[in-house]
Amino acid sequence: MHIIDLRSDTVTQPTQSMRRAMAEAKVGDDVFGEDPTVNTLQEKAAERLGKEAALFVASGTMANLVSLLTHCGRGDEVILGDRSHIFLYEQGGTAALGGIHPRTVPNEPHGTMSVCGIEAAIREENVHFPPTRLIALENTHNRCSGSPLGPAYLREVRALADRYGLKVHVDGARLFNSSVAQGVDVRELSAAADTVTICLSKGLSAPVGSLVCGTRDFIARARRTRKVVGGGMRQAGILAAAGIVALDEMVTRLAEDHANARALAEGLSTMTGLSVDLEFVKTNIVFIDVEREDLTAPVLAARLKPDGVLVQVTGPRRMRAVTHYGVSAEDIDFTLTAFKKAMGSNLHFSHFP
Repeated sequence: MHIIDLRSDTVTQPTQSMRRAMAEAKVGDDVFGEDPTVNTLQEKAAERLGKEAALFVASGTMANLVSLLTHCGRGDEVILGDRSHIFLYEQGGTAALGGIHPRTVPNEPHGTMSVCGIEAAIREENVHFPPTRLIALENTHNRCSGSPLGPAYLREVRALADRYGLKVHVDGARLFNSSVAQGVDVRELSAAADTVTICLSKGLSAPVGSLVCGTRDFIARARRTRKVVGGGMRQAGILAAAGIVALDEMVTRLAEDHANARALAEGLSTMTGLSVDLEFVKTNIVFIDVEREDLTAPVLAARLKPDGVLVQVTGPRRMRAVTHYGVSAEDIDFTLTAFKKAMGSNLHFSHFP
């Protein structure tokens, strides 16, 4: 059976060119800074984002953890969104391992936090309060429908941070999706941040890895942090080789994922009993609300599974579908037919004109 796995873009398979690059990669000991392929990847990522240096790490969670532990000391505070990945889905690692206090600000539907809300959360100098050190943003914003944050907003947050002497970190796991969706160079989305992370193993389809990008001084300190959390890898060039291919070959094709997500959303929005807010479908993430009283999201997902369509249940009446490399326009057409069937009809549905 052909499986259409829409649970996440983390399920992507490495391309054939990635597999070849991995097999042929030149390697060394990266803890000693001697893996030539890792060094090439780091240099390429830093140049791509307009930063001085970069650090290869095992995952997006590690990238954020290393960044925040390097920015903040124990008892310091980070301002971040109440729906952010760092706050919700990383086991509270910055608090558990770094003693960093999270101060949440409500995320707006499009993934931003209001600048006024951020400013109101900044602590005044007071012996009773943890000192504010960092503002953390997420671009694109996973829980907010994969919404991209624009350059103007990022510059506003930067200006606010500068007024208060704070640093800015961007969780850019899907930063290239934001860049492609907005038609904006990724450097413009990175310019306002002191540090930016990017993930190689989501839409870019590499099997493993993320990068932290920032100044040379920050990355030197982050390298020490990576070591203390167990992230020092040895002959990691085998993994980095796929990351190089990801940056060279997989960015522009993200537009295909966005088009497929839009087609899926538009098709689902016409089905009685389902609701999709098309305003928020701008990248590769589609949230679907089940409005039929006699049906729940887990039951609908179970009905889709025998037809080989996998989606992520995110609540009793909500599910998420993420398009990615390996999901074609024809797969979207089949998925819409499967949804129609699961909703109680065998009528064919096509998004093709």
